[in-house]
Amino acid sequence: MTLQFAIAFTILAMPALATPQTPDSAEAHLGKGYDALRQDRYDAAAGEFREALRLDPTLVMRARFPLAVALFELKQSGDARREFEAVRREVGDHPNVLYYLGRLDLLDQNFAGAIANLTKAMAKPPFPDTAYYLGLACFKQGQLPAAEKWLKQAAQANPRDSLAPYQLAQVYRKEGREEDARKAFAQSAELRRRDTDDSELRTACAQKLDHGSRDEARAVCQRLYDPDNAERLTALGTLYGQHGDLEAALEPLRRAAELAPQSPQMQYNLAFTYYQMARFEEARAPIANAAERWPDIFQLNFLYGAVLARLGDDVAAYRALGRAHDLNREDAATADLLFETTLKLARKSQAAHQDEDARRYFAEAAKLRPGHPDPR
Repeated sequence: MTLQFAIAFTILAMPALATPQTPDSAEAHLGKGYDALRQDRYDAAAGEFREALRLDPTLVMRARFPLAVALFELKQSGDARREFEAVRREVGDHPNVLYYLGRLDLLDQNFAGAIANLTKAMAKPPFPDTAYYLGLACFKQGQLPAAEKWLKQAAQANPRDSLAPYQLAQVYRKEGREEDARKAFAQSAELRRRDTDDSELRTACAQKLDHGSRDEARAVCQRLYDPDNAERLTALGTLYGQHGDLEAALEPLRRAAELAPQSPQMQYNLAFTYYQMARFEEARAPIANAAERWPDIFQLNFLYGAVLARLGDDVAAYRALGRAHDLNREDAATADLLFETTLKLARKSQAAHQDEDARRYFAEAAKLRPGHPDPR
C-alpha cells in the first residue's frame, strides 16, 4: 500500500459491516483490493474495487476512493478524475480528494484549477507534499511570490526531499536572485547525495547484521536513526527485524508509530514486532486502534485476531479473525486460527451448558474444516 493512500484512507474509511459474508462478497473484494494496493498492483486493485462497487454501489468511500487512487497511479487520468469527482459529490471538499484533483489539474496543465484545489487542501494538508505541488502550480502560473511561500513550506514539511529546494531555486532564478538560486541548487544536490549515502549505509547495515557481531552491526545501523523522520525510522526498524534483532527494531518502530499515527503500516510494524517478542499485551493497543480505523485491511485484522487469541480473549479474537477471513478466504493461516478459536468457544459453551451457542460454534468450525472429526 502506498503511504499516501494509507494516510488518505484513515479519514475516508467507514466502520466495518458485521454481517456474515460469502466468498464473492463486496467485503472479500475490498480485502483483495487493499492487499493489491499494498503491493502496488494497481490494475488488480482497480478490478477488485470495481467488483465491490458492482455488488454494493453504496461503498463510495470504502471502494470508490481507493479505486480512484489506483486509477491515478495507473495514469488513467480521465477515469481517475471521474471517480474522484463522484467521491467529492458524496463527501464534499475533503482535503484528500482535493489533493488528487489538484494533481490531476497539474497533469492537465490546468494550473489555475490546481491552485484552487490544492489551496483548499492546504486548510488541512493530507500529505507532506501538498505544499510542494501547490508551489509548483503557482510557479507554472507565474505567481512567483506564492510559489516561494509554498515551496519553503514544503521544504519544512519534508526536509529530506530534494525536489522542493530544486524548484525553489527555479523560482529564485526567474526572479533574478542568482545567489539564492545557487544556494538552493546546492542544498538540493546535497540532499540527493545524502539519499545515495543512506542507500549505501542500509546495505552496510544489512551486511553487518548478517555477518558481524550485534554490537558492530548496531554501531553501523544506528547512523540511520533520525528521531523526526518516520520513513527513515521504519526502514531502520524493518532492517533490524528482517535480520532477527527484534530488540533493536523496537525503538525506531515505536518512534515511527508516534510520528505517523495516521499510517496503518507503521502501527502494524510496531504491533508485529511486539507479537514476535511474545509481548502480546503491548502489541494489543497499536493493532487494536489500527484495526478499528482501517477495518478493511486484512493484515491488520489477522494480526489483531492472533494477538487476542494469545491473550485468551477468544470472543474478540473470533470476531477479528472472522473479519480477516471474510476479507481473504484464501489465507490458510487465518482459516486455521479461526477454526481453533471457534472450536475453543464451542467447547467452552458446551461446558457452560449453553447448548445453542455450542451448536452454532461447532457448525461454523465444521464449515471451516469439513473433514475434521472434532466439530462432529
